[in-house]
Amino acid sequence: MKVPNSLVQLIRELSRLPGIGPKSAQKLAFYLFEQPKEDIERLVNTLLEAKQDLHLCVRCFNVTDLEVCAVCADPKRDTALICVVEEPGDLIALERSGEYSGLYHVLHGRLDPMNGISQDRLYIKPLLERLRDVPQNTEIILATSTTVEGEATSLYLERLLTPLNLHLSRIAYGLPVGGALEYADEVTLGRAMTGRHSLGKR
Repeated sequence: MKVPNSLVQLIRELSRLPGIGPKSAQKLAFYLFEQPKEDIERLVNTLLEAKQDLHLCVRCFNVTDLEVCAVCADPKRDTALICVVEEPGDLIALERSGEYSGLYHVLHGRLDPMNGISQDRLYIKPLLERLRDVPQNTEIILATSTTVEGEATSLYLERLLTPLNLHLSRIAYGLPVGGALEYADEVTLGRAMTGRHSLGKR
């Protein structure tokens, strides 16, 4: 059976999305095909507007439509706390927990040499530059995931940050091993944040 080329192309593009395999992409393609043209046009326009309007915060690299994101611009946030996370989705998940009131720094990934993701691909250098001028009592919370890559990223950051003589801590293991912050529930994330442990001030 010859599959229409436009359908093949749609499935191929959908399968490029994270977490979407060939079967899920095919299911999505047929779902989208069955939707009214107006709904598809609204989806396309929303995607284009988001791509045009959204960019990275100049301070923490969170996704925002302003120069500085809402968290960084909030005067009520505790500036003596900076939580380092892998992705913007992790930041949103921690905010939902309601247990954290400090600032963030988003790496946009984690070290994964097998897939070509080195420290140069992450926002590590801006983090080091940002921490040069912070007070000595600032606490840096390493909240990378508990995957192998997340742990490697945390250890790498610990080695880089130790000479800065700041207080380092690691998010507590209320999270399941191999789990990503983005998919954890609010209670688990809240307990992990409040139960974080110190990595020492060197």
